[in-house]
This record gives sequence, C-alpha cells and structure tokens, in this order.
Amino acid sequence: MEITCSRCHQTVQAGSIYCPECGLPQLVYSAENNAAPGGQPEKWNEVVRDAGSIEWRPALRYALMLAIPAGVLCSLLSPLNILALLVMAATGAWVVALYMRNRKPSWLTLGAGARLGLVTGVLGGWTAAAASGVALYGARYWFHTGKIFDDFWGTLVNQQMTQEWTSMGVDAQTIALTKSWMLSPEGRAGGVLCALGFLVAALLVFAVAGAALSARFLARTRRPQN
Repeated sequence: MEITCSRCHQTVQAGSIYCPECGLPQLVYSAENNAAPGGQPEKWNEVVRDAGSIEWRPALRYALMLAIPAGVLCSLLSPLNILALLVMAATGAWVVALYMRNRKPSWLTLGAGARLGLVTGVLGGWTAAAASGVALYGARYWFHTGKIFDDFWGTLVNQQMTQEWTSMGVDAQTIALTKSWMLSPEGRAGGVLCALGFLVAALLVFAVAGAALSARFLARTRRPQN
C-alpha cells in the first residue's frame, strides 16, 4: 500500500521513519512494533523523544558563545532597528545550526528549536539591555552629554506626543499633568526602562522565530535516514 506524508503528501517508502522530502517523522506500524505498551511503535517513540529533547550543556555553550556578542552588537545599533532584530534572528538560527551539526540523528522538532531560540533571546536581549544601560549611564555621567538626551526627550514630549494626544481628544489638563511627569527625572528614567523592556521583548521574539525556522529548514534539507 502506498504511504504519503501527512505534511507534504510525498510518497514515503514502507518502513521509513522520516519523509524524504520534508523530514517529518512517519508513524510506521509493524507486527513487532505494535506489541509495544500503549499501542505506539517503539521506534516512533524513540525518534520523537530524541528529536524533541535538548542536551542543554552544549546548547547553553553555543547560546552563550553567540548571544552575548550579538546582544552587544544590537545595543550598538539604533533601538529596535530592523537590522538589530535580524541580527538576533540570525543568531537564534545559528545556535540551532551549531547544535544540530553533531547531533545524531540530525533532526530537531519545531518546538525544540523554539526553546533554543528562547534561551538565545533571553541571553541576547538582556545583554543588549545591559549594554545600552551602561552606555547611557556613561554618556550622561562620564562624558556629560546628558543635556543632549534631555533636549531630545523634551522635544519628543512637547511636540510629537502633545500633537498626538490633542488629535486623540485628550483634555489639556491631562496633557499638562502627563507632560510634567514625563519631563521629570522619574519620567525620563521610566521612559528609558520601557524602551529597554520593549527592546528585550522584540529581540526575544525574533530569536525564537529565527531558531524555529532554522530547525524546520534543516529538517527539510538534511533528509535523515532510517
């Protein structure tokens, strides 16, 4: 009887564990395997368990090796610059590729790839936030350029934000109270923290996406054997 893959609908030879086209593991029954407890073939259980598990010691080593430099690089770029997001996505994909390079069988589920990307994104995102915080602190207190940032923040609040709030129908008293708080030292610090938090979240999302896509792509190209 002809067997087709449930994902790409390509023909799969009888007894094959993986689809030769997309790498999806196939549920193969045989008289020997059907005797396994729970009705699931033993070979299938071993394949799925191996593909979905992660050896965290080498995984963390690769993540640390790549995520920290990538985080520093992202902090040097403009906050939420598309290039910084692409760098973090590429870093997540690279971590998965390095992890799978010596993996036998060389296959990883989408969820396992996303978990590697999550770790990479956490390390890279917090590194970027810490590096950006140190850079802002140094610019203000070591190089005495705080007035430049204060003027930029004041212009942003007094012009752009005021115009947007007015167009949204916010009353003048609320605008004045909000502006006075945002122009205070606490308001400026809160704005920086919010920006850094948003940066970490964005880098995390792109790292997870890049790692998951890398796991999917490598599963398709490597075509693992039985």
